Amino acid sequence: MSFSSLSRGRRLALSTIGVIAAGGAGLVFALHNSVKATELELHAPSYPWSHGGFLSSLDHASVRRGYEVYKQVCAACHSMDYIAFRNLVGVSHTEAEAKALAEEFEILDGPDDNGEMFTRPGKLSDHFPKPYPNPEAARASNNGALPPDLSYIANARHGGEDYIFSLLTGYCEPPAGVTMREGLYFNPYFLGQAIAMAPPIYDEVLEYSDGRCHYLCCIILESCT
Repeated sequence: MSFSSLSRGRRLALSTIGVIAAGGAGLVFALHNSVKATELELHAPSYPWSHGGFLSSLDHASVRRGYEVYKQVCAACHSMDYIAFRNLVGVSHTEAEAKALAEEFEILDGPDDNGEMFTRPGKLSDHFPKPYPNPEAARASNNGALPPDLSYIANARHGGEDYIFSLLTGYCEPPAGVTMREGLYFNPYFLGQAIAMAPPIYDEVLEYSDGRCHYLCCIILESCT
């Protein structure tokens, strides 16, 4: 039976079905392409770190500057629960310098003989103070995201220093068709490409005590060590 021999009503019905089918196919194609468009994650390249060799070690001056980056930039949001001030001694600071750094903080201690808590200057045995009293406070201050602890962050992330360097230098405008929710930033190196942390490092965000270069890439290089 040919299409022309069908009644007008049947021809109209078949035409409508054809249009719907074509539209559905177009929708499936569009959705498929939109899913592919979100596959924007980049993998961090491999960088020639000076401490990456089998017989290589970290540069002590660089570790010291890395601590300064943490103290002046990262410590506002990120904890280092597993690092104590004593861990700086002989690595990045002298014992006297590490003691002076610890004493800059007031540490809650106790109870005393009366059962009361009290504050005292920090000691070498104290761990780095937390930026927030609990995870709920941390989330409330960071758009619901919990800033990760940085004690072993290079070991905790696939790619280690390569990933950290790429992430911190990878902030950019989202590509066409990608819309970011308020409070999120596009970063192709972050899983899902939407990160709640604003770009934390920029030119001259801090000054090193030794007068070292304080531009973005220099600062991030130190923070990775």
